Amino acid sequence: MAHARRVVTKPRLLTKARKLCLGLPQATEKEAWGGPTFRVRNKMFAMYMDNHHGSGRVAFWLKAPDGAQETLVESDPERFFVPPYVGPNGWVGVYLDKKADWGEVTDLVEEAYRLVAGKRLCAELDAG
Repeated sequence: MAHARRVVTKPRLLTKARKLCLGLPQATEKEAWGGPTFRVRNKMFAMYMDNHHGSGRVAFWLKAPDGAQETLVESDPERFFVPPYVGPNGWVGVYLDKKADWGEVTDLVEEAYRLVAGKRLCAELDAG
């Protein structure tokens, strides 16, 4: 079943999210499930969700290390959440549309990337 492209409600946020993800070594964007997903070597590390199932929110869904999802969601449920579908695998959702801390978002995206990128690409990222 084909998914209809969701309306981009906050184009500035999508531009910022793309710049952040695609600035990582060998990161690529692939349209999946009606929105952009970000991958390295075809392994997904981030999904950008805009108004997912009519939520009215814009968010990143990010691969996260063991225990991070619970810690983040418990620390600030206004900014972090357990995303559907990938949440049972430990992914964490972070809202981007209400005063997101982009320094923190950058750290979370880089951490998600490192979980799938491999040693050589992580070293390349560290080398800047």
